[in-house]
Parts: sequence; structure tokens; C-alpha cells
Amino acid sequence: MVTVLDNRAEIEVKPRLRHPEKAHRPDTAASPPKPDWIRVRAPVGKGFQETRDIARSNGLVTVCEEAGCPNIGECWDKKHATFMIMGGICTRACSFCNVATGMPHPLDEAEPESVGRAVSKMGLNHVVITSVDRDDLDDGGAEHFVRTIRAIRAAAPGTTIEILTPDFLRKRGALEKVVAARPDVFNHNLETVPSKYLTVRPGARYYHSIRLLQQVKELDPTIFTKSGIMVGLGEERNEVIQLMDDLRSADVDFLTIGQYLQPTKKHHAVIRYVTPDEFRSFETIALAKGFHVVSASPLTRSSHHAGEDFERLKAARLAKSNAA
Repeated sequence: MVTVLDNRAEIEVKPRLRHPEKAHRPDTAASPPKPDWIRVRAPVGKGFQETRDIARSNGLVTVCEEAGCPNIGECWDKKHATFMIMGGICTRACSFCNVATGMPHPLDEAEPESVGRAVSKMGLNHVVITSVDRDDLDDGGAEHFVRTIRAIRAAAPGTTIEILTPDFLRKRGALEKVVAARPDVFNHNLETVPSKYLTVRPGARYYHSIRLLQQVKELDPTIFTKSGIMVGLGEERNEVIQLMDDLRSADVDFLTIGQYLQPTKKHHAVIRYVTPDEFRSFETIALAKGFHVVSASPLTRSSHHAGEDFERLKAARLAKSNAA
């Protein structure tokens, strides 16, 4: 779902729950030392403290903390945050993710309104809402997404809304319900290339995720679609380029590519650190393939600069429309 922060980074984020079932997996090992371009600053500043206080006073979970995002200092200082709804326990155990795995608690029925209040209080122009996987729910949490979107629109009508959803695997009608709520951006991450799914994202299905993104456009062509991957997990360059083609076949507008960072030694190891030049090459190729917007760098994450990127999406769509 979200790329995580190496536990040796300058930012120290305490892991929530360990994943003992991953301790003896063959793909887990120590990662190589981080190169200089991966370093980030520790979270400081008045904006960081205020954002944390608002989230905690409303009893909200942020993926920024749960997944140990390396950009937390920069984003929170600017009062940018990604709210993670439906609790902090995921029903899946992806080998890259530091979010706790287990049986989730019942949904907090007051959570959508709490998110709406926090968004209003922070004065956000653009907000990102994501969630853990909730395979225990009949609709995978689709209705909770809908209620959260509506609550934000009621509390902060000028705020644009981006959702980063699970795959709603085997949840008939769930996607249609969420799309009908008309978020401004529908994001669903592929996370990695198909050959790595068994070890990186074993509970998901690559082509189901591609089809989900395609269906969003079929249901409502006006919604921007977005997806992201991590690199450094042992994928081949040609696999990344093929993934770009698969996303473009689904008419996805926006692609993010970032470096995978190992949260603990029990998680999937970093196979290699992709250089900044390689990221620039990926960005050039992806733009040539027709994506409206591409963000590719070592510290790129799905929700990093989401508000600015939404403006870029709108400008790119308008430019292509005018050119046609």
C-alpha cells in the first residue's frame, strides 16, 4: 500500500506491530547501506507539531506515521497529511509494509465526521484518504470511504479529495459505490511488477488491480486515476516499462515511482538502490507513453506533493484537450 522508511534512517519511527510470520521468509535480509541521496531530515518545526496535534486530538490515524513515510517532516510542516481510515490493523501481510497485520477492530462510525473536522481545521486545499485492507468487511470498507468523502465535502467544500484505496478483491459492487461518490483522484497502487507479487504483495492480484483502475475510467471518465510502484525489490527494468504500458492500457493518468526502503529486517530486503539518473529515465519514458503527470525519484511516495500534483493533472488535461 505504502512504501516504508528504513529503520536506520535519520527519522526514527517506532514500528507498530511486528510481523512474526515474516521472520523466516527467504526474501528477508539486511539491506545494503543507504546511499547519500536517500537521506532525509528529522521531523521538526511548528507545522509538524500542529499537524500531529490535530490528528491526535481527533483520534485519527495517519499513514505518515503508521507506514513510517520518509517525507513526514516536510509534509507535516506544511500541514499536508494522509489520513488512514478504518483503523491501523490490516488484514493482509505484505512483505514491504510496516502497518500492523491482524484482525481489525470494528469500524468507528464517527470517524468520517472526525476526518471532515480535521480537514476543515487544517484548512487543506487537497486531502488524501487511504485505508488498511479490510477483507473482513462485506464491501471491503467501500461505504466507509463514501461516508468519509461526504463528510469532507460537508465540512470543507473547497477541498479536493484524493483516495488511495485497497483492491476490493472479491467485493462485488464496492468499486462502483466509491466511484459514485466522485472523488477528484482515484489512486490504487500496483506497488511492484507482477513477477514480485508472490513475495511482495501475496494477497493481491496484479491484473485485478489493473482492471480496477480501468473500471474507474469506464464508470466515470472525469475522475483522474493514479497508481504507484516501488523499485529496488529485484525487478528488471523491462518489467517496469511493461507495467507502464499496462497502466496506460487502463488509461491511468498519473504514475509515481519511488525507492523501496526496508522498515525492519523482518521485511523484504532492498535488493538495490536505484540511482537518481535511472529515476529520471523512468520519468522520461513514462511521459512519452502518455501519462499526464509522472513523479519518479528516490523519495517519491504516493501522497507526496499530492495537492501540487493535482493542479498539474488538471493543467495537463486542459493542455491536451486544447491541443486536440
